[in-house]
Amino acid sequence: MKQFFITATDTDAGKTFASCALIHALTKDKKVAAFKPISAGCELIDGVLINEDAKLLSKFANCEQSITHINPIAFKQPIAPHIAAKKENTQISLTQLTHHFDKVKSLNADITLVEGAGGWRLPLGQSSLDALPQDGNETLNDENKRPAYQFLSDFVKASKLQVILIVNMKLGCLNHALLTYETIKADGVDCIAWIANCAVGESMNNLSENISELELLLPIPKIAQFDYIADIDEEGHEVSFYQKINLAAQHINLAPLLV
Repeated sequence: MKQFFITATDTDAGKTFASCALIHALTKDKKVAAFKPISAGCELIDGVLINEDAKLLSKFANCEQSITHINPIAFKQPIAPHIAAKKENTQISLTQLTHHFDKVKSLNADITLVEGAGGWRLPLGQSSLDALPQDGNETLNDENKRPAYQFLSDFVKASKLQVILIVNMKLGCLNHALLTYETIKADGVDCIAWIANCAVGESMNNLSENISELELLLPIPKIAQFDYIADIDEEGHEVSFYQKINLAAQHINLAPLLV
């Protein structure tokens, strides 16, 4: 059973688009489970907080998972999850994430794809609930007088997930990609591939040159380049999200993921 974590150079970089395309490509001959442990920016439907990204993942995964199984920790406000949690007088913990992930792993899918939130170093908040004393001041780490935080990357490390990096192809992407990759490696996590994503907007200037630079700078294979697809095709027909995913899935080199 293989387990991959999808991270990106920043937020709104196309993690969900890439995740759906990967799942769509993989489900042609494999059972694929999806997991998006944390989301913020949800709609309350029939008493359940529904995140649009998790809803999309559920349409492509083929293990008959419910939305809450795919996305167990959800917040209504579209803000940083740990801040949303704090506003609701709760906390996100690594123990919670591991517990929910164990449920997904129990499906025994051939491949489990985990989509992150934000970028690589997404804060989960302070490491324990007792970090909020009665006087309202945050508990400080004795060593450096700063709050002791946990991050979503700690979950990835503890779960020994292999990482696929989505690079949002825009001005600054070279710096963002290298810093993210170097941080992943410094954390002792295996980053195995990257995807050049232009699907979230019009192509950047000098796109091919920037991709060529990243192919030289990142010592991991580029398994796909997702180009921008307009919502209306040249004949005036609407192009659905499913059609865009189907097109993107055809351009993924899955070989480096399946060795």
